[in-house]
Amino acid sequence: MGKRILITGAAGFLGSHLCDKFVSEGYRVIGMDNLITGDMKNIDHLLKEESFEFFHYDVTRFVHVAGELDYILHFASPASPIDYLKIPIQTLKVGSLGIWHLLGLAKEKNARILIASTSEVYGDPLVHPQSEDYYGNVNTIGPRGVYDEAKRFQESMTMAYHRFHGLETRIARIFNTYGPRMRLNDGRVIPAFIGQALRGEDLTVFGDGSQTRSFCYVDDQIEGIYRLLLSNYSDPVNIGNPEEITIRDFAEEIIKLTNTSQKIIYKPLPADDPLQRQPDITRARNILGWEPKVSREEGMRITYDYFKGLTEEELFKSEHKDFAKHIKR
Repeated sequence: MGKRILITGAAGFLGSHLCDKFVSEGYRVIGMDNLITGDMKNIDHLLKEESFEFFHYDVTRFVHVAGELDYILHFASPASPIDYLKIPIQTLKVGSLGIWHLLGLAKEKNARILIASTSEVYGDPLVHPQSEDYYGNVNTIGPRGVYDEAKRFQESMTMAYHRFHGLETRIARIFNTYGPRMRLNDGRVIPAFIGQALRGEDLTVFGDGSQTRSFCYVDDQIEGIYRLLLSNYSDPVNIGNPEEITIRDFAEEIIKLTNTSQKIIYKPLPADDPLQRQPDITRARNILGWEPKVSREEGMRITYDYFKGLTEEELFKSEHKDFAKHIKR
């Protein structure tokens, strides 16, 4: 029998791709998700697999898994601005209570745990590119602070368990990632631009468009996470694509890719929106032997083809998911 792994946030964008990866590598995978932002259609194809089982569960409550457990991947968190600005308390809870419960489970099972951190721990950075030894520039009380600080606390708690209990821990600082299974209107740059282009709308750029992002295709991201989990390195590692582009130039690329005639319109920049985002992946190259392989041109073509396959209802519906039924207190 293969090794057994728990993946939280299993029905989300990255979580579902991780489930695919570990099933394909011969692991017995337990997926867990409260479906507050995840979608069962992302893992429907796995439900017939004997090596995959799914639990609809909220990890901010006590987490128990029967039997042996070798690894835990904690990917249960809202990750897009439209989500964490609508459900700020739940975002903070999954980064505090959620990680506490999962670290406790890892300690009980003597399992190695990898947590999904984020480039947002760097905030609006004062150094460029961002390396793992940069401590960040984060507004703790701003609207984005609920996500940024949840992830920063999650890192602190993880390292405390590593140092105090000797727990095997890994920290992946994930930069902008894209690919199939992203939600079309979740507030992130790529699905927002592609959705607007497919609907014949002008592309919305916030600020003057000079702010930068670095986009990593999902297959590269999953491979980096996989290698980090199996490595012997416990400090944070940036996993992202260092190829930087301005948002304005990226919008022009989308217009060219989609062969549309939309204009670019400009709106005020949201509070604390980072002006630069580019990972220094020296550590990932040296320790994991990893770097991105999929070009933005190739990755965007695959992603665009995925979004083109959506139904008209999916294309035109607004992203106004009813979060109320998930909110306990």
